[in-house]
Amino acid sequence: MNPRAPGAPGRGSGVEATSPWWERRFGVVLAGVLVLGLILRLLFLTADPPWGPGASVGIVWHDEGAWTHNARNLALWGTWRTDAWNPVFIAPVFTALEYVSFAAFGVGLWQARLVSVVAGLVSIAALGLGLARVGGRTAGLVGAGLLATNLVWVMYTRAALMEATMVAWLAVAWYAFVRAQTRPAWGVAAALAAWLAYFTKASAVFFLGALALVAAWPLVQRVWHRVVAPATARSTGPERLRRTPDSLVLPAWSPWILASLAVTGLAALAVLWPVRDDYWFYNWQMSVTRKPAYDIRSLVDRVSWFPIVHDFFTRMWFTTIVAVTFAIGVLARWRDAAPPTRLLTAWLALGTLELVARDVGNERYLVYLIPALAGLAALALGEAQRLLPADLADVPRRRALLALPLVLAAGYLIGGALARLAFGREISPSVRLGAAVAIVGTALVYATWPRIVRLLSARAIPGGVAMLLAGLVMAGDLVQYGQWAARRTYRNVEAMRLVGTVLPPGTLVHGKLANGLALENRIRPIFVGRGFGNYDDRYDRDDARYLLTYVRPWIGYEGPVIREVLDAYPGHRILLTFPVAESPLGTDLAALIDKGPRGARPGELPDTTRARD
Repeated sequence: MNPRAPGAPGRGSGVEATSPWWERRFGVVLAGVLVLGLILRLLFLTADPPWGPGASVGIVWHDEGAWTHNARNLALWGTWRTDAWNPVFIAPVFTALEYVSFAAFGVGLWQARLVSVVAGLVSIAALGLGLARVGGRTAGLVGAGLLATNLVWVMYTRAALMEATMVAWLAVAWYAFVRAQTRPAWGVAAALAAWLAYFTKASAVFFLGALALVAAWPLVQRVWHRVVAPATARSTGPERLRRTPDSLVLPAWSPWILASLAVTGLAALAVLWPVRDDYWFYNWQMSVTRKPAYDIRSLVDRVSWFPIVHDFFTRMWFTTIVAVTFAIGVLARWRDAAPPTRLLTAWLALGTLELVARDVGNERYLVYLIPALAGLAALALGEAQRLLPADLADVPRRRALLALPLVLAAGYLIGGALARLAFGREISPSVRLGAAVAIVGTALVYATWPRIVRLLSARAIPGGVAMLLAGLVMAGDLVQYGQWAARRTYRNVEAMRLVGTVLPPGTLVHGKLANGLALENRIRPIFVGRGFGNYDDRYDRDDARYLLTYVRPWIGYEGPVIREVLDAYPGHRILLTFPVAESPLGTDLAALIDKGPRGARPGELPDTTRARD
């Protein structure tokens, strides 16, 4: 047992007495971190997410109303489905939690965001407590602190989007996996939480693979041992146990997790079977085959864009460097790594592969990597107290060259995130500079092998230094949070309330932006997506007299299909314009439009235009 982990000997022991004060007061300090995390998430809860030049973290605010559509339907109208847009089939767990919030506190913007606030706190607590068990109390506090203040994670746990809830279930699954190391029955909770993450957002499928991989690894090792060492495999009784390495003894938690994954998966299949066609459409045809391209050029683009197209890794550059370097050491010594550390590393690795295969164009897709990065960085500073394992220096350069693609990829991730500072949104020069940094850095690693490894593994990082480094990173995030708070706006919630004063409850309103602007009023939005969500009858909804859309940056900014609807009603007239907050341009304007009858000429409707800028 790690002497610094919860459950270690009490205060009276010598080990406890010589521990740093933050380890002796672990519960109090962790509670303080959670309170800080709660304050950052509740403060100004209805304010707009960061937006404008250099501030955005990729949150699309009008998606909040779209993804909470079914929960709002049930809370206001008594039925899940009111039209052909039903994200309940994509995110049933998220939808259910949103309905619970609406049923308890009423329908509104802060009520919708409350689910993500709670999810954010759960993720902090689960990661911190799990890290404390694996790597000691310093690691637990470092990981919890990094996650509590990470600006991107703070903002996504203030938005009514699926990412916060999905990641919370991932963190709970990892914590349950940690507990399963000593109490195998916790494997049931780990498998259940992993499936709940998947049914919150299907992109969490990578974690099911990671959990299955790590759980099956002892079995793979055991089978391999039987093949290459038949003499040992033929041993029986106590003598066999003495001759079999500890790493090859099948741990009790492995079958618990594998069996639980299978059983809970079959149970989920049984529940979904009656709605299998809807589930297949929303989760495969709409979310997978419709969106990204899968040709070689597109895959190369996604690989090259990964660290550059967003500020994601740039904002957490130090954490990324420490986590990625430590993860390389874990992969190099995979067989000797602790299972929870393997799972964090698999979380990062398989999650990255899933992104490259699917899409990196939206920053929200990357959010599930944050706890893995924070956790690995915390273990490097807390448990291992060094970036690389010391015995890695014993590996000959010729064998180390087998890891060349991995080292290059890590160098490009780190270098590309730094290159973005020089070129901002210019992709090509950032790619070239990031690639140059990766090539030069990789050449230096192998040219100085094994001295570079000895340098990164020779000196332990004292607990006080680890806490100081974490504190500096947290301070940087708090400064960014303060900058947002000082410049915060409330344009979107004010726009929602304005629409409620203009249109009576129950009014049908066309357009995706109608969903986005529906949480603070009682209109009935009709979502229109490309090939889904009321797309087929987009020209036939004469019962919906009004339409909401952007007019700046341009008409149909939320989706080009809305222009098709407007073209079918050439007599449409703008009744009202008002500012909203979405794009980096900072001059966004939405409009309430009277569609008029199909085929009507401009000018046939009364001029009731008025603007609020």
